Amino acid sequence: MFKQTVASIALVSALIASPTVIAEGGKKAMIAPGLYSFTVEHDGDKVEIMRNQDPKNTINELYSTTFRGMPQPIHPFEPHDVETLGEREFVAYMQQAQTDENILIVDTRTEGWHYRLTIPGSINVPFTVMKEAESAADALDDFGVVKKSDGSYDFSKAKTLAMFCNGYWCGQTPTLIRALLEVNYPAENMKYYRGGMQAWTSLGLTTVGDAATE
Repeated sequence: MFKQTVASIALVSALIASPTVIAEGGKKAMIAPGLYSFTVEHDGDKVEIMRNQDPKNTINELYSTTFRGMPQPIHPFEPHDVETLGEREFVAYMQQAQTDENILIVDTRTEGWHYRLTIPGSINVPFTVMKEAESAADALDDFGVVKKSDGSYDFSKAKTLAMFCNGYWCGQTPTLIRALLEVNYPAENMKYYRGGMQAWTSLGLTTVGDAATE
């Protein structure tokens, strides 16, 4: 009986401490333990990132449908060591990017999608950028890659890219990552936020753009 009572108390304590119950109890929904919000710069403005605190908030209509493509593998680039990120890991890179110019948050979707709705602090580098020599050269330059006189690339100062697209099923970020791997961009400098916009909006996290509701 005593063991059952202790187990029940432990279960209740765990539930009370969980972010879900905290949100349902009228308190703030957390992003990570102890993290309720943080600020990033987006197009010259400061934007506060937090979860929508309205219990009746619903996912943005752009990502409300579920009849989408086949989900991407959790590690689609093996044997290349490209790390797949969840929200908390992605958020950590977003925070680091505010003080470290060697980290970029990259929206790999086409320009129209980026300006319609995106994650604050991101820059837009469409997944098609590596198809043309001129745009590829510009992108690699932005990523810190130096083209040497013999035509080869120096990746010693290549930036860390935390990339995302529309969702688990979207192939745009994988397409860009594979194109960068083909030119020998360091796998360890690329991070894949697999959940992308669908996962981000499903958690009520802040977005910016013409379709933002925040």
